[in-house]
This record gives sequence, structure tokens and C-alpha cells, in this order.
Amino acid sequence: MHNLKEIRKDFDNFEKSLEKRSVDIDFKKLKDLDFQNRDLIQKKETLEKEKKDISKSKDKSLFAKSKEISQTIDEISEKQKKIKDSLEKILSNIPNIPHNDVPNGKDENDNLEVIKSGKIPQFDFNPKSHYEIGENLNMLDFDLATKTTGSRFVFVKNKLALLERAISNFMLDIHISKNGYEEISPPLLASENTMYGTGQLPKFENDQFEVKLDEGSERKFLIPTAEVILTNIVKDKMIDLKSLPMRFVASTPCFRKEAGSYGKDTKGMIRQHQFYKVEMVSIVEQSKCMEELERMTNCATGILDLLELPYRKVILCSGDMGFSAEKTYDIEVWLPSENKYREISSCSSCGTFQAVRMKARYKDQNKETVFAGTLNGSGLAVGRTLIAILENYQQKDGSVIVPKALRPYMNNLEKISLN
Repeated sequence: MHNLKEIRKDFDNFEKSLEKRSVDIDFKKLKDLDFQNRDLIQKKETLEKEKKDISKSKDKSLFAKSKEISQTIDEISEKQKKIKDSLEKILSNIPNIPHNDVPNGKDENDNLEVIKSGKIPQFDFNPKSHYEIGENLNMLDFDLATKTTGSRFVFVKNKLALLERAISNFMLDIHISKNGYEEISPPLLASENTMYGTGQLPKFENDQFEVKLDEGSERKFLIPTAEVILTNIVKDKMIDLKSLPMRFVASTPCFRKEAGSYGKDTKGMIRQHQFYKVEMVSIVEQSKCMEELERMTNCATGILDLLELPYRKVILCSGDMGFSAEKTYDIEVWLPSENKYREISSCSSCGTFQAVRMKARYKDQNKETVFAGTLNGSGLAVGRTLIAILENYQQKDGSVIVPKALRPYMNNLEKISLN
């Protein structure tokens, strides 16, 4: 969220800085509401001072006037509350300002490739999709999931369930022992305020799974990503500068309605309502965001290097970035069945955007109170890593070679086959 005090310093420049985003924001209304709000504050303060002076004078002839002033103050307060609510609604729907490095563009077609890495496998047969491989092994069952739960769910069975668990444990071990992240096992439910803090609400409410608890209790949501709960660890905190950077990692189920992707990737595991993900979150000094983004992205690509999976890294254009992000790298893994790269990780710097919403601050070297920088990244999406392994390590006979890095997590199993 943007700090209104900062916006007020130069409204025109703020509006211009969001041009890359191609958002439909009524900046004139924002400006007018801010003016009205400050005008009402001034009137209220003047009346409160007048009332206080009357009270001090103890002049009984002025008591009727004091009562009138109180009534006027109440009317102003009510009017101001409505204006503040309108201001809040506009501000909470304005996305983050793109960093200067971010290319201008409308959608994924305008993203820029940064690097390619790894060797694309060559097959002497027509490579199958992950869902064909999994169903032929009797280890992926989409039909059963549809019967028990609904579409966009899957039963992962037998050795593929072991592989899925191995992937998650392997990623956690690397991020903890090699990359210096602290492991967290967080709650899978988030409050409305927590979801607001990282930008999931109010803009993306239709993508969330809300859970009904006790009547009248605060709204709760299944987490769409561990980013939500991990970033909010510093909500409403004055962070000790010496504790920065803070780096957290968690492996959790994630839940999304995929409301905006109707008809996309309906077959297989690419776009599920429930999926596992290893998530990295960093809390840093404001000035360290870009440096930390490079570090975090390297932690994610390092996993793919160890798994010997081909991938590319792209920088997202302004029109394809997430709501809270100021700069994002997507890491896309090669999928032979589609003959193209598909997203497996997204690493973003959010600058101070989330910290303003969460009120996460620290005192800098000059003892001034400033907002923290926050970053998040997949390290990696577990289901999509499973997909990539199935497709890139598939054999002609329908079996799948287990990547060397994962074998210690699978009782040294070298190949997954039907028999």
C-alpha cells in the first residue's frame, strides 16, 4: 500500500509512476478526497480547541454553545469516517510502483529473457505429458479426486507420493543448510487482516478459499501461499535493525480458486486448487531489496541446477507483475510435452509496499523510523517440479529416472516404474 503522505508531496509524479501499470485509478477523486479529509481534520481541531477553551472558562452562558460544538464535531467525524473509508478503498486497490529496471509491457509476451540454463533432453520417441506418465504408472489419479472432491485436484500415489515428499524435503534442506533460511511450520489459515497485509485482499478475494468458523468470528482464509503467513511475522512490529535480514522458508499446501484462469490447463497438475510449495520470504532494509532479490532468485535456480532440469529466467514486464511487486523474476522450467518453458518459481521484491500495509518498521542508522523491505519467492513449486521431473526424466518404456540429488531421500531408488 502507498503512504498517502508521500503521495501528497507530488500527486502528478505518483500518477506518472503508475503509467506502466495501465491501471484504471481515479487520481482526481483520490486528490479531492484527501483535500476534503484534511479540511475536515482542520475544522474539527479548531472546534475542539474552542470547546476546550469554553470548558476552561467555566462560563455557564457558553454551555449551550459548547453543546452545539459537540454536535458539529460528531457530524464532522461521521463525514470524515466516510471519506476515510473511500480513501482507503482507492489506496488499497492501487498496485505497487514498478522499479526502474522493469520493462514496459502489457502481458507475458512483453517479458524479457535474462538467461537460459541446462540441456534440453532429446528423445528418440514422442515424449508424453506428466499426466499420461503418471496415469500409466497408476500413480496419478485425477478421476478419483474428481469423485471425492471435484475438478483441479489429484491423488498422488505410491512412489510418486514418495517423490513429491522427497522434492519438498530436499528443497528445505538446501535452503536451510546452504542458503541460510530459517524453517517455519506455519498455520495454514490466515485472518482477513493478514491477507490484507500482503495484498491478497481486497483485490483478489475471488481467488481465495474462505473458511467458515464460529458465527460472528473474524473471517479466515486458507493460505494461497506461505508468503502470506511468513511475511506477516513482522506485522505491527518495530524490528531490531540488527536482526535484518530475516529469511524464512516453509513447505506448505497452498489453496487457490484459480478464478481468473477458467479453461486454462484443465488437464494435469499445472493449475490445481490445492498444491504444495516451498516458499522463501525475506525481510530486509529498504536499500537492500534489489540485492536480496538477486540472492533469492539464485537460491531458486540453484535447486533446478542440482536437479539438472533445464530452465530460463525472465524479468516480468509492468503489465504481468503481481499486485504487490515492484520487480519480479519468473523461473520457467522446460516441459518436453509442451515443447516450451513453464513457470516454476516467481521471485519478487515488494519494496515497502507490504510493510506499509502491515506496519512493519525499523529504526535505520540515523534512528529514523522507516518501513521494511519484503520479498518472496517460490523455492520451488513442488507439484511443478514433480511435473518437470516426470517429463524430462521419462524413458521410452514409461519409467522415470530419479534425479541423483533426490535418491538419498527415496531409499536410493534410481527408477520409478510400473513393476
